[in-house]
Parts: sequence; C-alpha cells; structure tokens
Amino acid sequence: MDTDNGQTIAAIATAAGAGGIAIVRVSGGEAEAILKQMFIPAARREYFESHRMMYGRAVGAQGETLDEVMAVLMRSPSTYTREDVAEIHCHGGGASASAVLRRALALGARMARPGEFTRRAFMNGRIDLARAEAVMQLIGANGEAAARASLRQLEGGVSGFVRQVSERLKDVLALLEASTDFPEEVEEAVAAESVAESLRDIAGEIARRSDSRSARMLREGASIVLAGRPNVGKSSLMNALLNQERAIVTSIPGTTRDVLTERISIGGVTAEISDTAGRRDTQDPIERIGVDRARRAAEGADVVLIVLDAAQALDESDAELVKAADGRAIICLNKSDLKPVLTAQQIKDMTDAQILEISAQTGQGLERLMAELGRRIAVGEENSGQLTAQRHIELAHRAEESLKQAVQAIEAGMPLDTAAIDIREALSILSEITGENASEAVIDRVFESFCVGK
Repeated sequence: MDTDNGQTIAAIATAAGAGGIAIVRVSGGEAEAILKQMFIPAARREYFESHRMMYGRAVGAQGETLDEVMAVLMRSPSTYTREDVAEIHCHGGGASASAVLRRALALGARMARPGEFTRRAFMNGRIDLARAEAVMQLIGANGEAAARASLRQLEGGVSGFVRQVSERLKDVLALLEASTDFPEEVEEAVAAESVAESLRDIAGEIARRSDSRSARMLREGASIVLAGRPNVGKSSLMNALLNQERAIVTSIPGTTRDVLTERISIGGVTAEISDTAGRRDTQDPIERIGVDRARRAAEGADVVLIVLDAAQALDESDAELVKAADGRAIICLNKSDLKPVLTAQQIKDMTDAQILEISAQTGQGLERLMAELGRRIAVGEENSGQLTAQRHIELAHRAEESLKQAVQAIEAGMPLDTAAIDIREALSILSEITGENASEAVIDRVFESFCVGK
C-alpha cells in the first residue's frame, strides 16, 4: 500500500457509537493550516501553542458552528506520527464527529486508510513493526494479562529481546569468522564446540519466549472444561466458580445436554469455563449429541476439571475418566460436605493427576481450586520479551530451526562456514519481527487489520 506520506490524512479516532467524547485526528503537513481554518478559540489571544489544549468552536465553511469542542495542535516531531497532528475533541455520537471530519476533508485532508496513522509512525521511525502491532493487540486485549503483555510489547519488550538475541548471534558469527581468518590463534575444534553450545542456548531461549500455548491463552483466553457423569455436581461447581446461577441444577440425570460456556477472569487471564453433558451411555439422541460434544470439548481444553461425587462409590464411567486423566486434569472430589464414600486415597493409585476435595454447595476447597486454576493458566508475564503475536511466533520458530540446523552441521563435522549460513538466515528472519527486513507485502498485512483512525 502506498502511504502517500506527502498528503494530510484525517479520520475519526474513537469507536463508533454514543459516548462522551469523539476525536477527529488530522496528520500531515497541512494539519495546522486545516485546524486554523475550522477551529476558532474562545479566547482570541490563543496562538496555537503546540501540545496545548484549547476550548472553542469547530466551524463550517460559512462560519457556522458545527460543535463546541476542545482542540490541540501537536507539531512534529513530538507526535504519534512524527508529523504535525491536530485533534478536535467533539461531543460523542456520530453527528458531530462526522461533520467535523467532513470539514477537514473539504479543507484538503484525505480520508485515512486502516492503520495509516500507526503506519506513518512506523515509516517515520518512531516505532518498529513489533511495537506497531502492539497497538492493535492492546486495543483488542480481552483480559488484564493480555493488556499488560501488549503494553510491554508497546514499550519495546519484544523488540528488546530480538535485539539482544541478534547481538548474541553476531558475536557467534564473529567467533566463526575469527576461527576461519586466524586459524593459528583460534582453534577450529574449540571454536566449533563453543559456537554449538551458544547456539543451543540461544535456540532454547527463543523457544521459551515463543510458547504458542501461552500466547494463545493471552490472545484468546484459556479453556476450562468440567467433565464427569451426570449428577456429580458439575453445574453446581460452574455456578460456584462464576458466583452466579448460570447453569440449571436439578437432581434429574441428563439435565445438561449441551456445552454451556461462560467467561471468567482468573489472575488477569480471561478463561472460558464450560459445563458439559454428563458422560454416560444413553439412547436419547439429543443427549448423545451432548455427550459427544462434551468429549470433544475436553479434548481441546487447557484444563479439565474431572468432577467425582464423594458421596457415591466410583463407577465404571468415573474410573474411565480418572484413568484417562493427563497433565491438564484436576480431579475435583465434590460433595465433600456429605458423608464420604469415595476418598482421595482410593483414587490416588489410579492417576498422577492432582486431586482436590471440594464442595460446590458450601464453597469448601473452592479457594484452593481457583488458586490452582490461576497457576495452570498463568502465562509467565514477568517475561517482558514473551512473544504473543502469531506472526512473531512463527518467525521465531523459523529462526530456531535455522539455529538447530547450524548445530547439526557443526556436530556432523561440516565446515563452520556452513553453520554461518544458517546463523545469518536466523538473523534475517528475526529482523522481520521488528520490520527491519520485512517486505512491503508483510507490512501491508500487518496494517490492514488495524481500525481506521489508529
């Protein structure tokens, strides 16, 4: 996409719909001239000082009042786009902002394309591509943890990590070149061992920072599924975790016939918690569909809460679930407020999964369960260089593979020059994350997902 950097652009920068304030943003060489033609300060002595908010009127071509507004002129380079930027803050709702935008366009601005303000910030060197993408991630963040991760990326966490790794790889290349150019000073065998060790360490670090599961949970939220046979208390447990009566609870087996999903925030991470149909053999075709959906939901979940009834003996369906429990499972021994028939000790020999004794009715053990859920879906957000964007993760995995190929070449006894080719390839791939080596097509794809006005 041609950004037409010589043109002044304008757009409504706030979301559509009713609201207290709507902002019309103008960026480019004519921004100041356009603002001075369409805004009249209430205090005539105002002289459009940069970065100073002014009160006044937005006016049309005949001097008629379009709205009572606040306006600010921000002269380059201390602006979002590093161009002159003007903003007019109108009353919220579509009418006022649309009228002000039409006036700006009539005065010579062009309608901004999606993401064009941020694209200009990138093209003018204010931010790199990774930080530009963080803008949209922050706008679309679905939880506190996702928002904090986006802020860290916007502040340069990902870019800093890429620079750090790139510098380490450049040091490795320097050692390779030294062993080739000065073999009498740097023994090739010693250099090869040192290079291979460094590359393994760097590849491991890239793998840790590009964990797809953590990134997906930040972007989309974690998935928690309740599984178990009918009447063990799955729906009651879901209601207790949500702290509201969301699922229907009755003593009639098969009440829940489909997957019922609600959203909950645990430790700042948004999670979808799903109550599913009770696992049992049934001739009811509708209930059978629900049971099949329950199995599929559990297969794709990040955490599976296997709910058992502590007031009843373990049956065949329970035993099947317990034996199949994997590392995602937490076994919830429910109804622990009643006289125990099934105990944790009885099922410990059947599984390595964690077992918690709870009561959805009284709340016993729920605090511990919530803490364990928080631990399970935590995403290591203390790591400021954690990659969360899918584009970054894919590039990081490609760079990791190149480094692994370099190690394999060294271990196979091939000349160090061969490994250097793979290392340079990894460097080139990593530079695509920050946009230093990104093609115009890649840049277009990044910004086409942005909203107009950002």
